Amino acid sequence: MNRFRTLFRILYLTSLLLGLTLPVLGQVGMSMAAPTRQTGESPIVYVLTFQGAVTPVLHEYLAKGIEAAQASRAAAVILQLDTPGGSVEVTKRIIQTMLASPVPIVVYVAPAGAQAGSAGTFITLAGHAAAMTPGSSIGAASPVGMGGEDVGETMQSKVVNILAADIENLAVRRGDEAVQWAIAAVEEAAAATADRALSLGVIDFIAADISDLLNQLHGFEVLVVGQPVVLDTVNALIRPIELSPLQQFLNFITNPSVATILLTLGSIGLIAEIYNPGTFIPGTIGIISLLLGLYALGQLDANFTGVALIILAIILFVGEALTPTFGALATGGIVAFIFGSVLLFDAPGLAVPWPTIIGLAASMGLFTFFAGGKALAAQRRQPYSGREGMIGKTAQVRKAFDESGHGTVFFAGEHWNALLKSVTPNDPRPAVGELVEIQAVQGYTLVVIPYK
Repeated sequence: MNRFRTLFRILYLTSLLLGLTLPVLGQVGMSMAAPTRQTGESPIVYVLTFQGAVTPVLHEYLAKGIEAAQASRAAAVILQLDTPGGSVEVTKRIIQTMLASPVPIVVYVAPAGAQAGSAGTFITLAGHAAAMTPGSSIGAASPVGMGGEDVGETMQSKVVNILAADIENLAVRRGDEAVQWAIAAVEEAAAATADRALSLGVIDFIAADISDLLNQLHGFEVLVVGQPVVLDTVNALIRPIELSPLQQFLNFITNPSVATILLTLGSIGLIAEIYNPGTFIPGTIGIISLLLGLYALGQLDANFTGVALIILAIILFVGEALTPTFGALATGGIVAFIFGSVLLFDAPGLAVPWPTIIGLAASMGLFTFFAGGKALAAQRRQPYSGREGMIGKTAQVRKAFDESGHGTVFFAGEHWNALLKSVTPNDPRPAVGELVEIQAVQGYTLVVIPYK
């Protein structure tokens, strides 16, 4: 036992002499020989590219990028951003992560046509440096309710005041004009082009591409965790970090249009399974699609009223497939689906396009009408299987009927006992080989009459 204690102490002292690097390396997933910048080496800049709504995917992506940059002593992390906005709570976590980062973070709104809308405005201002490409825009940071709904006057005032204070704290280092514009972005949904944002001091640079941005960043001083840092980006080695396959998938389904399509696909799958039970494939696809769609709605802070209307539409469509009402329930489902899709997202830039809404509503309605029509036709159609399906069919006499009317007939590949109906001594009995018509089924005996 003493030997083990001695060995443990030796290992413990050795770990202390090594600087206790193992916990740090375990967090960043690097080997013990983590790269460090030596004199004369080119600086390293990590580039993260994100396009989509602000969700936990962006937070995780940025946090891992910062960890990797810290481990390799990178000069900076560039977040190339294009977002219409998203969750306020997630945005706050992202800002906290950015402000606590030991590595300078540069938010670059790009490519041309990109936007840093709503929550993206906060993220851009939280960067140690900010830049935009020509043709991009920033702003429109007015709040909506926690569930996506328009908030009431009292709550609206509280939320606006809080967000205005938050964005003022982020913009204060950029001057009075930047602060005034940032507050207006929250209170009045103000927006700005790249040129106007630069003139107001909201951003630091306008850059055509990453190379142009790196050239302008060199020698620029930023405050990182309260300490001044002069950026060194000349001849920097660019190391892009891509979203993982799972992150790409989650980011894809949190697109408002994709989320709505998933809900539609899920509804159609359930209706198809109800219409034709037993295959399980449509039902399985439908359930998976619905769950993914609901996950996406949760990440996008969907409007509760819109979600309720979508659920009502699904119920009405399923009801039409189960109990055909000549289109009454399906029509109600179409109306509920359209209104639900319109109200689903209130955040700027997160609305579902009208062509998508109309197309999906029409698809749902047509499929429901088709399934309901098939179900109604099946109810009206004469049975063609089982005992009911035998009525009215013809069989061939194989054994002549006796005086009591009993004989044997051949039907559907099988021999059946048969009873000739309304037999009297004077009635002619069908001969062997002639056809008879089945009138009823009594156990294993067919009741027949002469076929005319």
